[in-house]
Amino acid sequence: MSSSPDLDKLPDPATLGYEAARDELVAVVQRLEAGGEPLEDSLALWERGEALAQRCQEWLDGARERLATAHAAQGPAETT
Repeated sequence: MSSSPDLDKLPDPATLGYEAARDELVAVVQRLEAGGEPLEDSLALWERGEALAQRCQEWLDGARERLATAHAAQGPAETT
């Protein structure tokens, strides 16, 4: 008996905020590490985890760009 959720019913990772994607990714990793999933479910979870990790990276890259832009807008730092 598989306890794997119907992954087709989960929201598209591209629509998730950072925290939601991160939290779901943590849950996916925990399930994969625990083992016991049928191979097909494990592969589906792995693919979902990859998509979630990519979404988290997109959020982090966007935040990094925003910080760099804000830092550049402040001009050179003054040293005393």
